Order: sequence, then structure tokens, then C-alpha cells
Amino acid sequence: MKCALVGNPSVGKSLIFNQLTGLGVEVSNYPGTTVELLQGKLCYRRFPLEVVDLPGIYSLDGDSQEEELVRSYLVNEPPDRVVAVLDATRMERNLYLLLQLAEYGIPTVVVLNMIDESMEQGLSIDRERLSELLGLPVIETAASLGQNIDRIVPAAVHDAAVSGLSVPYTPEIEAAVRSMEKMYGAPRLPALQALQGIGHDDSLLEGARAIAAEIESRNHMAPGQIIAANRHLCARQICGEVVGAREPDRRFSLDRLLTKSFPGIPILFAVLLSMLLVVFTAGSFIEGVIVEAFSVFLIEPFSALALPPLLHTIVMAALLAIVAGLGIAFPFVFIYYILLSIVEDSGYLTRAAFLADRAMHSLGLHGGAIIPMVMAFGCNVPAVMAAGQLRTTRERTIAAFLITMVPCSARTVIITGIVAAFVGLGAALSVYFIVLTLIILTGIFLARSIPGGQYGMILEMAPLRRPDAALVIKKSWQRIKEFLFIAMPLLLAGSVVLGALDYFGWVAAFSEAVTPISEGLFGLPASATTALLFGILRKEMAFETLAVLAGTADLASVMSAVQLYTFAVISVLFVPCISTIAVLLKEMGARVTVAVSAYTIAIGFCVGALIHLITG
Repeated sequence: MKCALVGNPSVGKSLIFNQLTGLGVEVSNYPGTTVELLQGKLCYRRFPLEVVDLPGIYSLDGDSQEEELVRSYLVNEPPDRVVAVLDATRMERNLYLLLQLAEYGIPTVVVLNMIDESMEQGLSIDRERLSELLGLPVIETAASLGQNIDRIVPAAVHDAAVSGLSVPYTPEIEAAVRSMEKMYGAPRLPALQALQGIGHDDSLLEGARAIAAEIESRNHMAPGQIIAANRHLCARQICGEVVGAREPDRRFSLDRLLTKSFPGIPILFAVLLSMLLVVFTAGSFIEGVIVEAFSVFLIEPFSALALPPLLHTIVMAALLAIVAGLGIAFPFVFIYYILLSIVEDSGYLTRAAFLADRAMHSLGLHGGAIIPMVMAFGCNVPAVMAAGQLRTTRERTIAAFLITMVPCSARTVIITGIVAAFVGLGAALSVYFIVLTLIILTGIFLARSIPGGQYGMILEMAPLRRPDAALVIKKSWQRIKEFLFIAMPLLLAGSVVLGALDYFGWVAAFSEAVTPISEGLFGLPASATTALLFGILRKEMAFETLAVLAGTADLASVMSAVQLYTFAVISVLFVPCISTIAVLLKEMGARVTVAVSAYTIAIGFCVGALIHLITG
């Protein structure tokens, strides 16, 4: 049996999915799209179920990629059951989607989530009356507390029903639907969709256009507008019957502080700065402990062994890679992901987007674009994918340039592991200042250079919540697995190859060839240029490869503070990693990808050369 989760964004649908399926989750792109589907399996009384988490949407009649995906999925691959997840604090808007979903005729269970938050807000919801009006079983849950989650699967298997509720459309719409049913033999749902220009039956769409034009001429409203108004009215009437009057909210509201320019903007800067400071200080402490342990119990005992030179060189390179990856990179990455998960789960990101709206407009974007920008601090790859959903080509192009300049977690490893550890915390913060300045200047230039209109922002404020510690750790672990199972094997393999090349003299030959550029232009040893090239695979590999080539994790013993600073700045600004380039190519096209790559290479080299020129 296949069960699909459907709901608005930020209703707790993905949290319910994770609680139902655990860790056995598969991620895949729906055919013909870049939108990801999460699929998981579970067993109920020896009965296998497949659960699909469909993207969060507000409507089934829109033209966004997510809406088209869900609509196509429900029509072409109809699940056996649908679990409609509703936000109990925003009933009317959520019921609008449920009314559309009911027209697909799929057995459904309604999950009324966030019931705890609705009670805190003074809302009273008559669950039995709602179930009676919809003709569907209704389960009240609080997913953040794990309340009643265990009732969802049994209800989906045994109690799911096809809703008997039908939206009372105006006589014109009903007459148009009946006409298309008779003339074209179309079922009710495709006829309704055809009136809104949705569908693939050319003859039905052509007939619907003629009828729609007549309806619009009589009512001065397009059929789609009339249909939406009828659904909203029906949702409002149901909401009026099942939701009690809201009590006046006289309590202190944190939103009043977080969404005003003052003190909202200072709080935003304080949050971001605090995240960086925690990553620097906690990461540095853990790094020192782990590196010392590796040195005492691994590196020194191995160095004392009498092994053949080739074997010694290769194994030592692999051991240094382990020290650089697990001892230096891992603490910073994991702490950063924990902090990012806390900010996401708390609902603060949407407040940050609201505050940033005016500033983002000067960069040719709107406040909603700050969400992929913040995502980019974790990883540029999902951030570029999120930017691909922006409304216009102009916004997507600008976002592509800016996102690839944002210091991701891998670049943060370079800043913390090199600059903060060996140069100083102030120098590390100055790297962020340089990058932020370049992002602003680049955005202003692109906003004035790229033609096209600019749109405002419609963004729902997710409720503020207290993050659940277990869920934060779980989400962070899911993210860090990419580092452990993709980056670390790449680093080990690359280090072994480097060790072999070093033994046979190839690294020395390459270093000699690039020495005039490396030393003359940047004031760096030739090994640093080799490390930069490895950074194209994954950014943190530039740092880790440098440690392997230097033969020690104590980089301050082989490079000066200025050299370490210059190397870090170039690495952070240098061309994006290969994964980001691949996603850019897929989302933005070859032209934008080449432009972004060329620009980042040029700006990285120019800033590196400028630092060398200034410092002498």
C-alpha cells in the first residue's frame, strides 16, 4: 500500500514523515523535475507500507514546479491513501487545499497537527464536527511532541474514506462542467481543471477556453478566480463551524521584537555572529583534543615504524588525511550543522527573511532569497537548487552568483581551521567581512546590469518553536553523513594518490612549474596551488590537502600568518566545488555556470594578489 503525505509548507508534514519512517528514507527527483521526493517504508502488523512525502504546496491549481508535481503524482500515480496534514492554527487556509484534494477521490485521513499550539493561542476546534462535515476521519496530533503519531497509520489502513463534501460552485461553473462532461466525456475534475487552463487534452482545453471566455465576459472574473473564491468561501464556512472564537492575545509576543527593524536587525546580526563564534571556539577546542590524540596515539607510533619508503609515504599521507578530516574539519562542520538546524527548527529563518527584504531588494532580490542564502552557509548545492525556484530568470541569475560566494560549511572549515586556529579570531572574522563586502558589491552591480522586473515577497511566518534536541541532532547527523561518507573517502583516495605522486617526484615537478605564479603573484608556496586545485573536488579538501603536502597538521610551522590568511581567502572565493558546478549547470544552464566559475576564479585571484601586494 502506498500512502502520500500532502499539506501546506511548514505544517509539520516532514516531521511526521520522519517519525513514521525513521532512518530508512530514499531521496529521488520526480521524473522531469528537480524537486525531490522523500520515500520511506514501514511495516504495520506485518503489512508493508510505502510512505511518500510530497512537497508542501498551498494549492493544486498553481503553476509552480511543486504544485505541478503533486498534481501529476495524484493523477498519474494515485496513492492508495492520502494523509492530509493540516495546521490547526491556520485552519481556513489549510482547508482550502483539503477541499481541492477531496475532488481527486482518493481515500483520505486528516491529521490536524499543531493542536498544542492552537490551544496555546486560545483556539477551540470541534474535531467531531469537522470529521462530520468532511466525511473523513480526523486525528489531532502534536508532531513536535510525538503526540498521537501512532494513530496515523492504523487510521490510514482501516478508516480512510473518500470525502463526500463537494464545494458549491456558482451556477455558471456547474453548467460549464456539465457541458464539458457531456460534450467531451470528461470527468468532473479534469473539466474543472480545464476551465483553469490545466490539463493535456487539447480538445478539452480548446472547448474550455471558449466557455471560459464567455463566463469571464459575463462575470468580469476568470473561471479560475470564481472557482478559487467558491473554495475560499466553503473553507471559511467550515472554519466558522468548527473553530471557536479566538481569545484576545495579551501575552508578550517575541515576534514584535524579531520583525521590527529595531531591535530585529541587531538581533539578526547577533544571531549570525554568535553562530560563528560558537563554531570557532567550540570547534577549535574539540579540534585541539582530537588532533593531539591522533598525534600521540597514531602519527608518532607510525613514524617510529621501519617501513619501506613508498609504503611509509602513502600510509602517512592517508593518516594525515584522517587527522585533517576527522580531527580538524569534522568538529567545525558538525557544530555548524547543529546550530543551523536549531535556527531552522525554531522558525527564525522566516523572520530573518522578513527583516532582510528591503536590503535584498538593493541586490536585485527579495527577502525570501535570504533563505537559500542562509542555506548556502551549510552547503551551496541545496541553496542553488532552492534559488532555481525563484520567480524570474533575473533573480535566479543574481542568486546563482551570490550564493556561490557565500562561505559554506566546507569553507568555514578553512576559515576556522586555518585562520582562526593559526592566525587569530579577528583575522577569521575579517575573511567573512571581505566576502560579505564582495557579495554586496556584486549584487548591486548585477542588479543594475541585468535587465528585468523585480517582484515583492509573499512569505508565511512559520510559528516560533522550541527546537527538539533529538530532532536537531538527527537532522545534523543526516547532513554530516555526506561529509563522512563522500568527502572522507575522496580525501583518503586523493591523499593516497598524492602520496604516490610525491614519492615519484610528480608533485615536486608540478610545484616547480607553478612556483613563479604561486610565489610571485600570491606569495604562497607552490604546494598551496596544488591544494587549491584539490579544493575544486570539495572545498575542505584544499585545507586537508595542504596539510598532507606540508606533512603536518600544524600549518603555522611551515607557512607564515600572511600566507595562511592569503591561502584561506583565495580558497573561500575560488571557483565553487564540482558538486555546486554540476547543480548550477542543471538549474541555471551552461552560460550562467561558466560566468559564475570565471567570475569566482578572477575575484579569488585578484583579492589574493591584492593581499600579497599590500603585505609585501
